[in-house]
Amino acid sequence: MLNSANSPVLCLASASPRRRELLASIGVAVEVCPVGIDESVHPGEAAADYVLRLARAKALAGSRRSPLPSLGSDTAVVCDGAILGKPRDRDHAAAMLRRLAGRSHEVLTAVALNGQAGLLDACVVTRVIMRPISEAEIAAYWGTGEPLDKAGGYAIQGYAAVFVERIEGSHSAVVGLPLFETASLLERQGVPCWNRAVSR
Repeated sequence: MLNSANSPVLCLASASPRRRELLASIGVAVEVCPVGIDESVHPGEAAADYVLRLARAKALAGSRRSPLPSLGSDTAVVCDGAILGKPRDRDHAAAMLRRLAGRSHEVLTAVALNGQAGLLDACVVTRVIMRPISEAEIAAYWGTGEPLDKAGGYAIQGYAAVFVERIEGSHSAVVGLPLFETASLLERQGVPCWNRAVSR
C-alpha cells in the first residue's frame, strides 16, 4: 500500500492545496501545518535568497509544531530582476500579466526539509515563455478568480495554461514544488516516496 493511503509521514508547513496535491502525487501523505511568517522582501535581496530564506523559515516553523520531518517551500515570479508577488487587486493583477505577456520570465521555487539529516534545501529556476495576451483575456482571466492568491497573478496549472507557450525547466516547480528535487531531499531525510514504499 502506498504512503498516500497511510498515516502522514511529513509535516507540510503550508496551506497550499497545490503543494499537498503534488506531494500526494508521489505517494507522500502529509500533516498540513500552515505557518505564519513575514514574507516581505528584504532591501537588495536576490530572488533566490528570498525564496530560500522563506522556505527554510517555514520548514523550521513546521518543526516546532510537529514531530514529523517538516517541509517548507516558496515560489517567486521574477521579471526584469523584480519579484512579482501576489496581486493586491484587479489593477495590480492586470499590470503583472501585461508585463509578462509576449515574453519570458523566471519562476524560482525553493524547498527546504528539516529532519534527521538537518535542514536541507534546494532552489529551482524555470523559464516560462508566454504568448501575447489581450486586454479582453486579462479581464476575463481576472473574472475566473484564479489570479487572487498566485505569485505573478497566474496559475500555470489552471486557466492560464493557455497563455504559456512553453517552459524550460520544471513544470511542478512552477505549480509550487519541484518534485525531482523534493524526492531527493525526502530520501536523504529517510521519508519514503511511492517507489520506496512499494520496494519494502
